[in-house]
Amino acid sequence: MIKNSKNKRTTYVGLVAITIILGLVSRRIDFVPAITGDVLYAIMVYWIFRFLFFTRPLLFSIILTLVFCFSIECMQLIQTSFFIYIRNNPVLRLVFGQGFLWSDLFGYIAGTCIAYLLDRTLRKTLEN
Repeated sequence: MIKNSKNKRTTYVGLVAITIILGLVSRRIDFVPAITGDVLYAIMVYWIFRFLFFTRPLLFSIILTLVFCFSIECMQLIQTSFFIYIRNNPVLRLVFGQGFLWSDLFGYIAGTCIAYLLDRTLRKTLEN
């Protein structure tokens, strides 16, 4: 990708910011499918892991992203007072979700695949 590690990290921070903006906008548009948020969430998590582990192989970030997203989704099955408090907080609800849905898992898989393909394409483009 980009030769300099600072530039790599800056690129990933920019991608995280763009993804967050797209996610917030997608929540305001009625005709955007609900799964779009899950796809964008996985993309954002992938960019964060690439920022943290940019020297590791892409597969490492793919695995971390899926484990993280699936873990967050499964935590939604837990109904303790702490998790209920989290789900009632508007900001934390965006991070930790509201309830378990099988379709969310498919959104996370799709988002991770999209992020990987974008990352691979971006790397090839910037190397040439």
